[in-house]
Amino acid sequence: MDPVRTSRPVVAVIGGGQLARMMHESAIALGIELRPLVEADDGATGRVVVTKAAGSPADPGAVESLVDGADVLTFEHEHIPREVLDALAERLPIEPAPDALVYAQDKIAMRERLTALGIPCPRWAVVRDEADLAAFAADVGWPVIVKTPTGGYDGHGVHIAHGARDAADWFAPGPLLAEELVPFACEAAALLARSRSGQIRSWPVALTEQEDSVCSVVTAPARALHPRTRERARAIAERIARELDVTGVLAVEMFVVGTGADERVLVNELAMRPHNTGHWTIDGSITGQFEQHLRAVLDLPLGSTDLIVPGSSAVMVNLLGSDLPDPARALGDAMRAGGPTARIHLYGKEVRPGRKLGHVTVVDPDPARALELARAAVAALRGEQQPPAAAPDPDPQEPR
Repeated sequence: MDPVRTSRPVVAVIGGGQLARMMHESAIALGIELRPLVEADDGATGRVVVTKAAGSPADPGAVESLVDGADVLTFEHEHIPREVLDALAERLPIEPAPDALVYAQDKIAMRERLTALGIPCPRWAVVRDEADLAAFAADVGWPVIVKTPTGGYDGHGVHIAHGARDAADWFAPGPLLAEELVPFACEAAALLARSRSGQIRSWPVALTEQEDSVCSVVTAPARALHPRTRERARAIAERIARELDVTGVLAVEMFVVGTGADERVLVNELAMRPHNTGHWTIDGSITGQFEQHLRAVLDLPLGSTDLIVPGSSAVMVNLLGSDLPDPARALGDAMRAGGPTARIHLYGKEVRPGRKLGHVTVVDPDPARALELARAAVAALRGEQQPPAAAPDPDPQEPR
């Protein structure tokens, strides 16, 4: 029988970016020790966490140091060699388990498994050369989407091919995943958490918008979708979580095809960790995705995913790059522009063009108003000059 632990729970997490940083905020509130593997000391998490390990997730020694004395190992990204995880499987729980994580690491494995389960996906094929790609395009039509099976994120490893020669340079490492170019009406994300013992809690399905293949705006709930579409998206995500035995947060990104009663969803991508499309939950739901992920991987009871303000909408806008050397210098302007309900999250990262530097969430009964305020705050953080979007609050000391 294992000895009873007398110290606080320790969660080891591979990755030191903004996701681990926000997970750390929830860990502090719960009295959990979060121990990240930080690839760079000046990264988003390395700046704020005292207890950490340093090194690459491909380095078995660094990962061994990370998990020493931990209760569970989890992730903020999927780029971990399988052999490293297999070597640790006898030492502590790995959540999600390597057999589940592979479907977030390998797009071909994901497509094969989801298709076998009857989950709706875009038409796809494994292509090994230009002839295979041309044959696939003959069935679905040009252009087609070509993806590297592993290592891609935020549009990296994704290419639109208008002819077979467009992907000629991509075949050298091995086979590629080819998919039809889906004529989608919009994109949605179904987010849930599943505990080790199988409890599932789903957040409202959200609408997502992309800017240069990077998530830029998320609106939850997705009231613009037909109610049956929202329910179908939620049911698909929950089935994927059960069938793949996912533990922790699962984000299922989907294409929405058609309109009204004819809407249907096609699964685009999976992420088995807290995800950009779920940042709105921090300020918009009773239990945010980062706290819920910690609960799930430690097999604690999951929290409510209801909206904090029933009937409201939560709109999250990403801060992608800035003209300022540090957007925190514009906090005053951003707060004035976004108004008193705008919640600003900055990641402490070095400014680079297009880099995710933070996000702003506004909860409001009117989603259009929430979007206006969140965008105004983000514009201020980018250093753009514009009139404030929010009306000033009356001074309580002034006569009315």
